[in-house]
Amino acid sequence: MTAPTPIRPIRKAVFPVAGLGTRFLPATKAIPKEMLPIIDRPLIQYAVDEAREAGIEQMIFVTGRGKTALIDHFDMAFELETTLQNRATDMAVLEPTRLAPGNLVTVRQQVPLGLGHAIWCARAIVGDEPFAVFLPDELMIARDAQTGGCMKQMVEAYGQVGGNLISVLEVPHDAVSSYGVIAPGARHGKLTEVRGLVEKPAIADAPSNLIISGRYILQPEVMRVLDRQEQGAGGEIQLTDAMARMIGQQPFHALTFDGRRFDCGSKTGFVEATLAIALSRPDMAEDVRAMARRLVG
Repeated sequence: MTAPTPIRPIRKAVFPVAGLGTRFLPATKAIPKEMLPIIDRPLIQYAVDEAREAGIEQMIFVTGRGKTALIDHFDMAFELETTLQNRATDMAVLEPTRLAPGNLVTVRQQVPLGLGHAIWCARAIVGDEPFAVFLPDELMIARDAQTGGCMKQMVEAYGQVGGNLISVLEVPHDAVSSYGVIAPGARHGKLTEVRGLVEKPAIADAPSNLIISGRYILQPEVMRVLDRQEQGAGGEIQLTDAMARMIGQQPFHALTFDGRRFDCGSKTGFVEATLAIALSRPDMAEDVRAMARRLVG
């Protein structure tokens, strides 16, 4: 009898951050869109914090030109830190921005050929290990501290089923044509077997209302599929196409995330996330509610 394949831990995460952020121009002319702040933390910080909460050690940024601010954000800022120390300012606010040497690695995506291509650019660093993928535009907020963030929930589920795992959320059926959608198999609590993936289906053709929501745990074999550099929708190398080829070859599940998702790639989603986070913070919730009432009134 063949022994079951051991489930290897998730130690690495890939962050595709090479995009130009054109929907937020002119704000993103000189500042990466991932550095735009929700209150007082940039989007990339939320994603990295979520990864660390899940026990991930190495962050791999797939960057492009003009993205050095992302790297600087997680570096030591000697002048700033010295100034704060001289003023006896609490330094705890900077703790989340520090990544130990070796825990942040960057690679360049020299040509914008799609999400699948961006992931493929990290192949040498990922090596022969399973890895996570974070799309920082999608801000995932946990329901509570005990439940934990999206990736923590996924890592716990991955420990049970192994293979490939994606995060999904239920949306109204008339909204599915804006997203990647799964064709579901058997459902076990929050875990659903994935039998197919459809990118932006027509409402009448959608196999479910479970949309892919920007967090993935993938086996290294997906890189072999991406090696083929096959173009999909829009002439780009699509991660969804590569994942679809893994179905039937390896276990493939979707986890329904217990929490809230904000699409910060859109302006309205960014504003919604800002308001939602502000209203959840004891230091400002009351003032923000009063301000909202004044504006609406």
